[in-house]
Amino acid sequence: MKKWREVGIAVISATAICTSAWAGAGPTEHSHDESFSAGEPGDAKKPARIVQVTMGESDGKMTFTPDKVEVRKDEQIKFVLRNNGELDHEFILATTADNLKHAEAMKKNPDMEHDDPNGTRLAPKKTGEIVWKFTKRGTFEYSCLIPGHREAGMIGTVVVK
Repeated sequence: MKKWREVGIAVISATAICTSAWAGAGPTEHSHDESFSAGEPGDAKKPARIVQVTMGESDGKMTFTPDKVEVRKDEQIKFVLRNNGELDHEFILATTADNLKHAEAMKKNPDMEHDDPNGTRLAPKKTGEIVWKFTKRGTFEYSCLIPGHREAGMIGTVVVK
């Protein structure tokens, strides 16, 4: 009887662990409610203007090149991203307020990784792409939310006219 009780406890524990892991984003993942402050995910099958953005570090600063992009409302952009740096970097596209809020969450969980339609994390010397449709006029930003990177200057601006 004792053996069956031990097996039963082990099965219940394993089930609870698997269920909690399956139920949602874990500590190093990021879940998203699918609403975005800077527009909406683009359609990779439709034409897009290509904007190349390079990430890196130099002279104690962390940078995006270019650090400003101008687009038209409803224009679709394919951001071709390259991390030329020696550290991981992110490209997260949102309003400044949303990025600042998310940066605070990143301070509590610095290993959170992003692979959302509006953002991604790239290892050194790696590339990535984001296709985005700017459906709202205004000023938005792309920034690296890894703790310390934004503060070291890793912010770019998107002006939608």
